[in-house]
Order: sequence, then C-alpha cells, then structure tokens
Amino acid sequence: MNVKTICEFIEEVAPLSLQETYDNAGLIVGESLMEVTSILICIDITEDVLQEAIKKKCNLIISHHPLIFSGLKKLIGQNEVERCVACAIKNDIAIYVAHTNLDNVLQGVNGKIAEKIGIINPRILQPKQNFLLKLITYVPILHSYSVRDALFIAGAGQIGNYDTCSFNLEGFGTFRANDKSKPYVGDINQLHTEPELRIEVIFPEFLKLKVLEALLKTHPYEEPAYDIIPLQNTWNTIGAGLVGELKEEEIELEFLNRLKIIFNQPCLRYTNLSGKKIKRVALCGGSGSSLVSDAILAKADIYISGDFKYHQFFDAKNQILIADIGHFESEQFTKDIFFEIITKKMPTFAVQISEIKTNPINYL
Repeated sequence: MNVKTICEFIEEVAPLSLQETYDNAGLIVGESLMEVTSILICIDITEDVLQEAIKKKCNLIISHHPLIFSGLKKLIGQNEVERCVACAIKNDIAIYVAHTNLDNVLQGVNGKIAEKIGIINPRILQPKQNFLLKLITYVPILHSYSVRDALFIAGAGQIGNYDTCSFNLEGFGTFRANDKSKPYVGDINQLHTEPELRIEVIFPEFLKLKVLEALLKTHPYEEPAYDIIPLQNTWNTIGAGLVGELKEEEIELEFLNRLKIIFNQPCLRYTNLSGKKIKRVALCGGSGSSLVSDAILAKADIYISGDFKYHQFFDAKNQILIADIGHFESEQFTKDIFFEIITKKMPTFAVQISEIKTNPINYL
C-alpha cells in the first residue's frame, strides 16, 4: 500500500478542496508512491513524535495540525519545524495532514466531539457558500437512465439527507453534423431533431472533474451539450461548527462537569450560569470563538469550543453559556477518526496512535 492510496482514503471523507485558504493540508513531506510499512497517528508533529515513529518503524505520520503553515526558506535546524522536516526526510518518513478540511465535514472533528457528548440530529453551524455547482445536460431519452445513474455514482445529486436528486424535462434538440463529424444519430449535412431529456443535477465543486468524466464517458453523443453553473446556495453538510440536541435536558453544572470528564479537562472556563437547562448544544473543535453569534442564532443553550480570549467571553451577551474546554482537548479524538478511516479500509494494516503528549498547555 502506497502513501497516495492511504491519503485518498482520508480525502474521500475530507477532500483537500474543503480546507481554509490559510491552511496547509495534504502530503507535506515524502513521495506519494512510497510503500507504507506502518502508520503513526497524532495531533501535532514534534521531534518526540518523529522519534516515536522511528522507534516504531512507522514511515507515514498522519497528523491533524500541519507541521508547516507557510513556506520554509531554510533547512538548517534553527527551529523545531526545520528539524522535524529534516528528520523526516533523512529517515524516509512521509507526513500527511488533514486539518480544516476534516474540521469542515459533518463526520469529521466536530462530528466526533458530538458523538462523545451524545448529541443527536447534528447539523453544520455555519454552512459553506459558493461551493456548489449545477450541471445541465441534454441526453437522448433512451440513454437518459444510464447517463443520470453515472452522474449519481460520481457523487452528483446529493441534497442534504437525499441522494439521486435531479430535475428532468423532455424536449427536442436540433443539430446538423458536418463532413468531419461522426454523429450518433442523424445524417451528415442534414438537420436532425432528436427527442431529448434535459437533466439537472447539483454537486460540490471538488467533484467537477469526476462528474464531467462520468458524463462524457456515458453520453452517446460525439459532442455532448452541457452547462456548469456556479450556485450561491449554502451547502448545509459542509462548514464550520456543529449544532444538535441532547436526548435529555441537563442542568448546566452537571453538563459542564460531564464535559470535564469526557475531555479530561481539569480546568474548564465558562460564562455566567443562567439557571436554564441545557438541551441544544453548539460546538466547534479547536479555535472557534468567532462562531458565538452563529450559536446564538441557532438558539443553542451552550457553545463549546477552545481558545477564547478574555473579551470574547462577553460575546455571550447573557444569551448563551460559553464553555472553553481547550484547543487540544476538543480535538484529541481526531486521532480516532484517522484510525477508523484507515482500519475500515484495511483492517489488518499496522496503524498506531501516538503515545506522545503534544499539548503545550499544562494545568495546576
């Protein structure tokens, strides 16, 4: 099994095109065709993690946080990033990262947090916009089923909890083939009218090449007609944060104490208690202080995230309870996501979870 194949397993869940512009997800160090002997999964890449990989004979490290956020100008060992990159290259260790692309999918970082808390009916808190495209094409009626099915298999036609979604309208297409053409129907230099079906399907932008390939492979015409239109619709299954409900209401302090246990957090910071019970929960793994207003709009009783600054706690405006459980603590279960993705595809492959504590914050 090579690096590229394993990366593709993760990208099926969290495509790289979903990462934020500031991010640096993907294969950061190593060759994509290198054979993988064993995998080490971690949250952060440090020198200790690299030594652990060497000791355990792992030649692929999969991390949530990128080792490199911006370009390196030198590799002379002046800081830990440079030393880690040099060590990985020297020991033929590939490094792959799934960061904000894994944050932005419903079954990613936030989905795992929701699972640990016991949230039902999860949905994206701040959905992405301008990520959807619409394909319109015209197909001879007798071939419409095969073309449409191919588009569905390629990933088109998914809207929320529904799949195989399309709009279809019968009509007539006209064309005249010239001497250089090889028409599927009609005669050379003769105007032809063909009963056709107009098919419309929606798909995310990252599937564009796959959807077009499916169309061109199954469409019978030598020159299929199609339009691709960008949409301004929100994409409700992709975006930042998550909101859902608890099965049963919980008293605020009891819920906060349960969070401490789940996330092994000895020092949880929170805003004033209102005395209202917790039912609807909004959350965002990592640094999610910017989503407080979205949590309020979603009518959440509590918003859980990390890295809140002093003044950002005032954003609660006595409308919501804010709980800061810590950046690392909120993302610690991301290792489980990587493990589950890979072992589901390769149950017997050697996948190990790092034992190194990389959280730079300590508590008294």
